Amino acid sequence: MKRAIFTRFIIVLLFALLLCSAVFYYVTGNHLLKTNIETMGTILRTVDYSLDYAQELQPQINRLGENALEKDSRVTVLDLTGKVYADTEAPQISLMENHLEREEIREAIETGTGYSTRRSSTLNKNLLYVARLADNGKYILRIAVPFSASSDYARALLPILTAGVAVSFCVSMILAVGITKNITRPLNEIAEEMKTQKTGRPDFHFCKYRYEEFNVIADTTVAMAEDINDYLDKLEFEKKVRQEFFSNASHELKTPITSIQGYAELLANDLIPGREGQKDALGRIIREASNMTGLINDILMISRLETKETQVDFSPVRMPVLLDDVVDSLSPLAKACGITVTVDCSQASIFANLQQIRELMSNLISNGIKYNHPGGSVRVRVREDACNLLISVSDDGMGISQEDQVRVFERFYRVDKGRSKKMGGTGLGLSIVKHIVNFYNGTIRIESEPGKGTTFLVTLPKEKSLNTTDEIRT
Repeated sequence: MKRAIFTRFIIVLLFALLLCSAVFYYVTGNHLLKTNIETMGTILRTVDYSLDYAQELQPQINRLGENALEKDSRVTVLDLTGKVYADTEAPQISLMENHLEREEIREAIETGTGYSTRRSSTLNKNLLYVARLADNGKYILRIAVPFSASSDYARALLPILTAGVAVSFCVSMILAVGITKNITRPLNEIAEEMKTQKTGRPDFHFCKYRYEEFNVIADTTVAMAEDINDYLDKLEFEKKVRQEFFSNASHELKTPITSIQGYAELLANDLIPGREGQKDALGRIIREASNMTGLINDILMISRLETKETQVDFSPVRMPVLLDDVVDSLSPLAKACGITVTVDCSQASIFANLQQIRELMSNLISNGIKYNHPGGSVRVRVREDACNLLISVSDDGMGISQEDQVRVFERFYRVDKGRSKKMGGTGLGLSIVKHIVNFYNGTIRIESEPGKGTTFLVTLPKEKSLNTTDEIRT
């Protein structure tokens, strides 16, 4: 890369120097030509002032050529018809052809002055011709000097241009080496810093560079490293969550399985006397099996919500009808706990999956019933605005401390472990609620104070607005 940058820099530099030299040569050549034309015009004005047009012109021109004009200068006097009357170089005026068609003559007749460059057939030289209309308006004065086009200027300018290009090239070579190092050094430093990272958690440290483009590369690399570290942290967190989940699930399943196995062995070995005792053992087996079924169903629901592998059917869900059904199904539990459930629901509806919304409301209400005191109440309020369904479930039970509020949505987490076990809870209810809320890109928050009850506030979009690319977080 260093060689490529240097080579391209030198190529561009040489092209720029050659282009500047050509432009300089062209501009300087034109300036010198213009200066020569102005000088020759001044000479013609002097000649015009010196001539007596009433006398013979050739002798006067000869005297000027001998005494006042440069050696290589040629002065010609002609009338407006192109006839030559005097010339400092022509041996016989009568033999000279008419000059009316000469470019500088026509231009002088039309505008007062004119010039041209060409090869003289008389002197067999390349000449610069400058013509001027005499002050009396009857004659044209013309002067010619040897002119070799650009070659004269090239010989004069070539040493200067060569020296300038050489000095500029040497200075530019030094600058090119410095610029190349300034460009490649930050890249090498960035590459070396990246090579030092041997672990799976990159931690880059770059200095600030002179050129902002390198700072962009460095900052982007640091940002990518942070994203990688965040991703690794996320993987570790998910691994920990899964390990805890399997550990907790195994523990939750082990208890009912042990109980079922124990009662089954007692029944198989006729160790439970009497009809009533055996009936009670069978009832315990059925309850433990039912608890296992509920636990497995809750685990499967969380799995489906997380992976979104199954097809979910959506339809308009009328909240008043749904709440009547949920409250009716929970009435035996509420009656057994001495809890009053009241519902304040507008004619709200949501486009969602019926079973998921039923599960959400059932878990919130049953949670308020279980973690309450006898004679307490659970209040359900449902409203809607232009875009969202607003759900509030409040109880006046034991409340949740600030420490527990940040963990109540974790799987198998119980605020009151003994009470939850006694009530037959799996510890997954609020985790399911959080998964359902996230599934619909909604929000849920807790307002609670120990001893004064708890309120769960849920906001769900009324129309289906699922982000299927985002992972659902617990």
